[in-house]
Order: sequence, then structure tokens, then C-alpha cells
Amino acid sequence: MNISADQLRARLSSDLTPFFLQVEDESAAHAGHAGSDGSGQGTHFRVRIGAQAFEGISRVARHRLVYDALQQFTDQGLHALAIEIVDAPN
Repeated sequence: MNISADQLRARLSSDLTPFFLQVEDESAAHAGHAGSDGSGQGTHFRVRIGAQAFEGISRVARHRLVYDALQQFTDQGLHALAIEIVDAPN
């Protein structure tokens, strides 16, 4: 199955209701690296996310919420996920 940024975006939106969300497929930049399937798509992603669910919890716990939301995709071949947490606007 080819994993898309839109699929990750939809799952994160439904599970975490973010106030900010960007998902980028960076797979093409990792061609030939471990976890690449040679297609240049669907294996390496960058997520920038901010959500009320992150308030008052540690950085590790925030990342765990993102990983848990995307577990299905990890099981399907998502190899690398870079997570950047965005703070709530003042």
C-alpha cells in the first residue's frame, strides 16, 4: 500500500484535532536509504503539529500521541517520521 501525506493528515486531524498541521512526504530525499521502497513516496514523512491534547504533557508523551495515531501506517511501511511540535498561539 502506498502511504500518502493526505492519509496521515486525515488520521492526525481526526485523532488529535490539531490547530496547526503540516505533513510532508520527504521520501524522495531518502531514495536508497534504509526503509526506502524505491518509489520515492510513502516511507519518510515530516509532521508539524500543534494540538490542545499536547498541553501539560512532556515532549515524549506528545510524540507518543502522534506515533499512536499513525501506528496503522507504521505497520504498512511508514519507515521514518520526523515530528515537530508547534506551540499554541498566545
